Order: sequence, then structure tokens, then C-alpha cells
Amino acid sequence: MDITITAVFEEVTPAEGGGYVAYTEELPGAISEGETLEEARENLRDAIELLLEANRELAGKRTPGKKITREKIKISVA
Repeated sequence: MDITITAVFEEVTPAEGGGYVAYTEELPGAISEGETLEEARENLRDAIELLLEANRELAGKRTPGKKITREKIKISVA
């Protein structure tokens, strides 16, 4: 499954320690950082994957023994 997510990278000033802070507009909690833009980008990809995996696990724990239906939906957002 491929999805497109907007990543935001904020440059941290040298006085504040330097590097980049990275987060997504669509997934609260997907936050990371890196010394370089590329490192921040890779770390954010890892954070997104971990967040999605954790959310799936939590969803399964909230519904033990209940009949549930899961389906994929496609949305378009401007």
C-alpha cells in the first residue's frame, strides 16, 4: 500500500543545537529529527511506519471478542 503524506522539516538554528525537526501534517504523533535533512527524512519515515503499526495493534486490542469489519477506503484531500 502506498500513501502520500505531507512531511514538514523545520531547520533548527545552530544556537538551538542545529539539525532538523520533522513531522507530518496528517498524522499527529509522527515526529522525528536529524542532524541533516536526509537523516530527518529517513527518521520520519521510520516514525510513520512505527506509528501505523502501533495504531493497528491498539485497534486489535480494543475490540477483543467483538465482530468487526475492516476495509480500505480511498480518499482525496485537496
